[in-house]
Amino acid sequence: MVSPLRRRLRRALLGAGVLVVVVLTVIAGGVAWVWSTADISTVGTTEFTRPLTIPPLAASTVEPDGTRVFTLDIQSGTTAFEPGHEAETWGFNGSYLGPTLRANNGERVRVRVRNQLPEASTVHWHGMHLPATMDGGPHQMVEPGATWTPEWTVAQPASTLWYHPHPHGATEDHVRRGLAGMFLVDDAAAAALRLPSTYGVDDLPVIVQDLRLRGDRLDGAHTAFRDVGFLGNRTLVNGTLAPYQEIGDELVRLRLLNASTARIYTFTFDDARPFALVGTDGGLLERPATLDRVQLSPGERAEIVVRMRPGERTVLRSDRLDAGLDFWANRFAGGDDTFDILELRAAPTLRESPALPAALVPASTPDGSDAVTERRFDLAFSGINGAKMAMDRVDTVVTRGTTEIWAVRNVDGMPHNFHVHDVQFRVLDYAGGAPPPALTGPKDTIFLAPGVTARLALRFDGPADPDTPYMYHCHLLWHEDLGMMGQFVVVEPGQQAGAPPGHAH
Repeated sequence: MVSPLRRRLRRALLGAGVLVVVVLTVIAGGVAWVWSTADISTVGTTEFTRPLTIPPLAASTVEPDGTRVFTLDIQSGTTAFEPGHEAETWGFNGSYLGPTLRANNGERVRVRVRNQLPEASTVHWHGMHLPATMDGGPHQMVEPGATWTPEWTVAQPASTLWYHPHPHGATEDHVRRGLAGMFLVDDAAAAALRLPSTYGVDDLPVIVQDLRLRGDRLDGAHTAFRDVGFLGNRTLVNGTLAPYQEIGDELVRLRLLNASTARIYTFTFDDARPFALVGTDGGLLERPATLDRVQLSPGERAEIVVRMRPGERTVLRSDRLDAGLDFWANRFAGGDDTFDILELRAAPTLRESPALPAALVPASTPDGSDAVTERRFDLAFSGINGAKMAMDRVDTVVTRGTTEIWAVRNVDGMPHNFHVHDVQFRVLDYAGGAPPPALTGPKDTIFLAPGVTARLALRFDGPADPDTPYMYHCHLLWHEDLGMMGQFVVVEPGQQAGAPPGHAH
């Protein structure tokens, strides 16, 4: 006969077993639900009802000494992304995004940056070659109510650059709220090529971001398993939801900028039409490359030229990501998401465009043949080379006037990219082979799938400043905020690095 104690114990164990099964079933069901609802698609369902907003060219004045002066006010406001819904946003000289700054290679520029926010921020000139004290990284914080006035001489070829905040630990939040804008550099060599170049007509800025609206507010929450950072469920171009653009020319140049904080886009057209890639992050290629898609991770840019036929419509979209991620990482990094982004509407009669030239400009980046050293940078969620960012620590010291090779490797299972301040680099090899066409131009940001190594050639032309560092970091901005960032200084031959100050931001 079984004793009462044993019967009670058996019932307790049976009940506990049932509870465990129920809990596991609930967890499994929850995971299955999260998995099944993780992908997003707006393909085929987007009604393009809003004219594309073209950011205005920033007003400027020219001083007697030839210095071009801009003013940028960092400010808060409200923006109606949808009729009747005003969301709180941030912008430069307005409520969202900022004007397009434009200057010539060789021109002296000065920018008055006035912070009207209730918290400190910065303005980083992404892709610009300039002194470290003018770079706008986390060592150049602008306090509320303060003005920062960087000044430098533009010293690089024609290119599509951009500007955005860079406060240590808060970059994702500041960019997601709307602080971004383009900075275009012009030069005589590019002007002579007769590429589409009428701003806002056949030469269009295309600033692509994702967002999530919750009624009258921007939702910045990170959803389950999204280790890449914030991913939205809708896309904006130049701050416009579901935009269209009227086209009046046979050829149109799109200056694509991925200004999202974590999302990776695979840009293509709905009819898979070919286009000419003519420029990357830091300027024009040596010759156009014919592609039907181009992948851009956060911070990367591409200049493409697409041919239109009279009366037709075509949609720029983002296709699924093919980046070597496993099925779990791809799903929760947004790799299965697809978006219709921008509709181009050709007029019934189009202005004739000059044919694209077969050659563009000579290479402006080093080929690595005179490199004085090769360094290794391992990227992982835990940091770079095993260390998280420290504001008062110099991680790398480079000598002015020298070329180096940096081997950058993704050593964990999630997507990363790598951005270097101040310089444009050449990709020598990628994943053990020759770089694909989209990586053959000058670059300052590069995507790295898990296990992939890219070897980069960089030349450090200075000026030297042993006390003020530049940054290198993952440009998936939540990763940057959590410490995937390091610092380097440029010194004169034989000079030692100084000690950059740490601060509370």
